[in-house]
Amino acid sequence: MQWLKNRFKRLGQFRDRAVKKIEESQPEDHKIERCDAGIERRKTEEIKTGDKEMIIIAGLGNPTREYENTRHNIGFMAVDALADKYNISVMDCKHKALTGKGVINGTKVVLVKPLTYMNLSGEAIRAVVDYYKVDAASELIVIYDDISLDVGQLRIRKKGSAGGHNGIKNIIANLGHDTFLRIKIGVGEKPKGYDLADYVLGHFSKEELEVMKESLEKVDGAVNLMLEDEVDMAMNKYNVKKSAASFE
Repeated sequence: MQWLKNRFKRLGQFRDRAVKKIEESQPEDHKIERCDAGIERRKTEEIKTGDKEMIIIAGLGNPTREYENTRHNIGFMAVDALADKYNISVMDCKHKALTGKGVINGTKVVLVKPLTYMNLSGEAIRAVVDYYKVDAASELIVIYDDISLDVGQLRIRKKGSAGGHNGIKNIIANLGHDTFLRIKIGVGEKPKGYDLADYVLGHFSKEELEVMKESLEKVDGAVNLMLEDEVDMAMNKYNVKKSAASFE
């Protein structure tokens, strides 16, 4: 897993610089917004907006190094894994997020990692959706953590409530509906006596990271099926509960 840790470390250093630069240029109540600066003059360099083959894949998490390898950041980790496999650079600071354009098995995609912090993820997602003029119901995939699932277990959904997840709650609020594709990655139930925030912001153990490596490979498989408009097939293949591993 050292390659995975090194990858996150390099990306974290870049992300820290991006967030710091943005925050330093903003009033206290308008941080992150400068991520959108210069978008208009770069529109001619973008993949054509409104292209029905464009799919947005967003992983949720918190920026800055302190949150690397935490349970709440598994969405970021999933996007990083996809970026590595398909040679997509997620380094453009736009739409209140780090973004990167590329192709996954013939389908044009935009990988997105919001810089708004988890609870305001919807601001970045809405900005990207609006800019590319995509149909969020079928051309947006959101990847995030779920404490109701065993570590590494996947659950794919076409729509649904936030289920207590603040990032998803904010996305629903900003989009105005709850119909968008999602891949939930289990991080395990909070142990008795733990504070929820402390648990989800806690780091994965070495054993859990090994399980997550396998899980991220399954996310890749699920994403590919979903890009082929085979969401039901992805659900049938990956929404399978496996025996819970013990990490005690």
